[in-house]
Amino acid sequence: MSIQKFVISNDPTLYEAWPDVTLTTSGKLVCVFNECTHHGDRSYTRIMLTDSCDRGRSWTPKRPLTEGTRNRGYFYNCPRISRLSDGRLVVIVDKLLQSSGERDLSFARNILYFSTDDGATWSEPIETPLTGIVPDKLLELESGRWIIAAHSRKDGNLTQYLRFSDDRGLNWSEPVEVAHVPGLELCEVSLLPVGGSDLVAFLRENSFLGYDCKKTISHDNGESWGPVTDFPLPGCHRPVAGLLKDGRVLITYRFMQGGKGWLGHWTQNFFAAITDRESILSEKRGEASTRILPVDFDRSPNSDLGYSGWVQFDDGEIYIVNYIVDDAIDKGQIRGYALRPEEFLL
Repeated sequence: MSIQKFVISNDPTLYEAWPDVTLTTSGKLVCVFNECTHHGDRSYTRIMLTDSCDRGRSWTPKRPLTEGTRNRGYFYNCPRISRLSDGRLVVIVDKLLQSSGERDLSFARNILYFSTDDGATWSEPIETPLTGIVPDKLLELESGRWIIAAHSRKDGNLTQYLRFSDDRGLNWSEPVEVAHVPGLELCEVSLLPVGGSDLVAFLRENSFLGYDCKKTISHDNGESWGPVTDFPLPGCHRPVAGLLKDGRVLITYRFMQGGKGWLGHWTQNFFAAITDRESILSEKRGEASTRILPVDFDRSPNSDLGYSGWVQFDDGEIYIVNYIVDDAIDKGQIRGYALRPEEFLL
């Protein structure tokens, strides 16, 4: 197995985490991430960008997308980036009040930034009506519909919601409930279009018990959703799903095994999985097949990793971005990985 690893950003003075990446029409990679005081200290945050013109082997010095938030009464959380059909780039990020943080998610707002020049310059922030945290990337369907998604709370449990727009963000639908199950903590969705009007939503279950990835399916472009079922990716946190060029499905995610360990070395492994359309549209866990590949292991006693993004180049190579502590000891850093789909095969 040959996975190449690359430093994207490693600032020893700050905690860098929660990255995503997209591929521009010119072939440049643009990575977005959050720099902050620490995972557990958001007294300062700022969303940063960096570029690569050599397929992720080297990266430009990081530059700011947003202002720094020290003493401003709010903080930024998890940015996501995508490329629209017209070539524009769009970043979505959740913005939380320092006074409420993650205790009251109804105060969290999701903000959009657009670029028409491959990320060199960006628009002023545009606030959306979507509340909640940890958004999925803005998804553009073949029909032209835009979907944005984040999670909030309902009846005491984390619940996943989305809003859609059929006029490119001028107007948004009322909130659509994607997944709510009493007793489960459903969050951090990754929405995957699989043809026609079918969408599959992969979800983190946040009870820290090592539960499977959860899944639900829409057959009407996200307007209604079916039952929540198990998908055979145990301990799956922050799934990021997409279609490969050969039609298979790749999902990258943090492995969180549950048990006593989460109080200390709570998450040390970053995985990727290959599956297929038949499996993700299956109604039962036993009807789905996955093949799981270990991508990285966090050696730090303060391990923390596993929010990721990925792209695939025309020649098949996959490039993944992830944050990890590892040799930074107590500071998050952004790392890149290059591999090929053949890594999943004998």
